[in-house]
Amino acid sequence: MAAPGKCLLVTGPPGVGKTTLITRVFESLKASNPHLKVQGFYTREIREGGDRVGFEVVTLDGRTGPLASSTISTSDSLRWPTVGKYKVDIASFESLALPVLQVKEDTDLYIIDEVGKMELYSSAFFPAVLKVLQSNSPLLASIPIPKNGRDIPGVARLRNQPGAEVFTLSASNRDAVREQIYNKLLGLLPKQ
Repeated sequence: MAAPGKCLLVTGPPGVGKTTLITRVFESLKASNPHLKVQGFYTREIREGGDRVGFEVVTLDGRTGPLASSTISTSDSLRWPTVGKYKVDIASFESLALPVLQVKEDTDLYIIDEVGKMELYSSAFFPAVLKVLQSNSPLLASIPIPKNGRDIPGVARLRNQPGAEVFTLSASNRDAVREQIYNKLLGLLPKQ
């Protein structure tokens, strides 16, 4: 499906720095190539005091919206799926993530942080990810590490894509992996 070497996946335990790595690679690529056309999003923790109370979606063009919250309680949220203590706002997620995953011929790179349990509650999300994989553009995405030896089916399908390259992040290899991914993407992106 994906061209060999064009699907780069970052995995590792929660809190190891997957989102930080992806945002730093994105910032470095944009700094070295300001005309690069990148589409996608990343997720960011929402904290109150020292406690994590949710996550928000941040598109690469700067729009934000809620993904999940442990503090929201509206009549709508009673029907939202839960992941741990978080209620997942699928409508908000889809309103931000799906438009930036629309395949366009002039897109040089797609970034998806992350393809995980919360995001996969959207029935439209994984088909959009598959369309990105079918495009000719590289994909940089983060995926959760299998829990208790079991992978989420959509994540397993992505991890097992022909041509997918998986980078397992740890506290000791973060800088080396970031440099490796940055250099690999530089080789895949159009020269401008």
